[in-house]
Amino acid sequence: MPSKSSLPAADVTVVPFRAPVRGQAAGPAPVTQPVAPEPDTETYQADRAFHAMLAHLSGGISPVALLLAYTDWLSHLASSPQRQIEISQGALVEAKRLAEAGKHVFTPGLEPWSLIKPQPQDRRFARPEWEAPPFNLMAQAFLVGEQWWHNATTGVRGVSKQNEAIVEFSVRQMLDMLSPSNFAATNPEVLQKTLQTGGQNFIAGWQNFCNDWMRLLSAGKEPVKSGDFVVGETVAASRGKVVFRNDLIELIQYYPTTDAVRPEPVLIVPAWIMKYYILDLSAQNSLVKYLTGQGFTVFMISWRNPGAADRNVAFDDYRTLGVEAALDTIGNIVPGCQVHALGYCLGGTLLSISAAAMARDGDTRLKSVTLLAAQTDFTEAGELTLFINESQVAFLEDMMWEHGVLDTTQMAGAFQLLRSNDLIWSRMTRDYLLGERAPPNDLMAWNADATRLPYRMHSEYLRKLFLNNDLAEGRYLVAGRPISLSDIHMPMFVVGTLRDHVAPWKSVYKINYQADADVTFLLASGGHNAGIVAPPGEPGHSYRVRTKAAHDTYNGPDDWLKTAPLVEGSWWQAWAKWLTARSGEPSEPPRMGVMVAGDQDLPDAPGDYVRQ
Repeated sequence: MPSKSSLPAADVTVVPFRAPVRGQAAGPAPVTQPVAPEPDTETYQADRAFHAMLAHLSGGISPVALLLAYTDWLSHLASSPQRQIEISQGALVEAKRLAEAGKHVFTPGLEPWSLIKPQPQDRRFARPEWEAPPFNLMAQAFLVGEQWWHNATTGVRGVSKQNEAIVEFSVRQMLDMLSPSNFAATNPEVLQKTLQTGGQNFIAGWQNFCNDWMRLLSAGKEPVKSGDFVVGETVAASRGKVVFRNDLIELIQYYPTTDAVRPEPVLIVPAWIMKYYILDLSAQNSLVKYLTGQGFTVFMISWRNPGAADRNVAFDDYRTLGVEAALDTIGNIVPGCQVHALGYCLGGTLLSISAAAMARDGDTRLKSVTLLAAQTDFTEAGELTLFINESQVAFLEDMMWEHGVLDTTQMAGAFQLLRSNDLIWSRMTRDYLLGERAPPNDLMAWNADATRLPYRMHSEYLRKLFLNNDLAEGRYLVAGRPISLSDIHMPMFVVGTLRDHVAPWKSVYKINYQADADVTFLLASGGHNAGIVAPPGEPGHSYRVRTKAAHDTYNGPDDWLKTAPLVEGSWWQAWAKWLTARSGEPSEPPRMGVMVAGDQDLPDAPGDYVRQ
């Protein structure tokens, strides 16, 4: 499967040549320092195996990275007596306030959140049961303690920003475990449900726990009920045909649903962290169905789910065997037409690399570029960067080295930690203490259908993009030569989402000063997934949008937010209007697919790779 770029290099020792000096014979230069062995040689096999064992115990989090962060914080705090006094005084003040509030906890008409209010995004104490004493006092005591720990772990002079963020984040994770909402005896909702059902909620919760445990032990078992959401039937069900296949992708061409279509096809490059069909969920919220209904010919890349044998697949293989191969196939089906390309999340980062390389080499096949929640600069990539430093990346590499891939459970765990209240503790309270199950939906089914990542690709992604930020700083190499995002001159439509924990919108916004192009930036409501899946007619969606011409002066994200008007509704409609304005007049739909080798039997959509 690996392309030429991913084949292992031969073991060659390069000895520098020394020019002859008068009176001496030419020969190799003397070695003045020993050369450290490469990490992949047998010298480090035992170390990597030990680190991989530790990773199983720590959930993939490097204990060394945590130790270094806490050492940085504690050592600077120990040498800051005035900051210690401030922290201690804060604790005394809050303890006095809590004690005073405790005296009046049963006083009628007392303001329930007189000490501290939960943050708007904190839904743990949102139910009215939490306003009754003594549960309200317990919730406020927890929130006050949480606020004190935040003050104690931040603002210590001399601590590096990343170490400070790691300490604050890890302390918050530990505190979240101790929230009164997580325990039956201190959660009024659970106590009320127990009285109403005579304890049947605990029986149902135990059954839910056993079912989840069996699914965890049973590899490959679907986490949703069989028949609720079936790939090819209820999700990923838009009619189409696989028109190309190689060792990394299947390219799907969807059947037109209008009599005439725009001449420029749309190529969608999804992330390979998850399956492609988040953009083709159920019929009512499928972006593919919406685009074909607007008169566009749509192509979708479906990535193969890699296994241990694919450990040496490189990041650039995803460009050559993915984007480049797809564009070549589309050029055979719709010859002479430029392509509107869309990239989502990691697929958007890959598309921006491809677009910059194509622009550098004079390849004009792209008519426009659309990026959805995709970063091109990783210096402010949110809390996900807490897992990305030299210690953590080396630890992840050793964990992946053992199996050849990053397993789905390790990746899912990292994303769940970013929103532990919503994705871990609130779900456990609902499922195991209340004995309830949230009704499954198509987005939940997609989220459970995870994929693996090849060892080499993920290592290159973390080091070149996250750790070294090579793409934003002009050091990223394609075919041995650097590329620059400033070479991109075609129109761009860039979407960020307001509550994105994976690709913060201010990080996505940086494309405004990186690309030398007309950039239409749109900020959608919602998060990384729900903000993108925003079909027309579904309530609760809104967005802000403004266009910056290539010659306009740059405005920062805060100024942009103040001036961009709020629009109620789906951003899909704004994007379709933008695409239409940059497309030709409708004409007869192109043929479906191309002639293939007689021994290659290509299936209908959604293909075979999505089922792996």
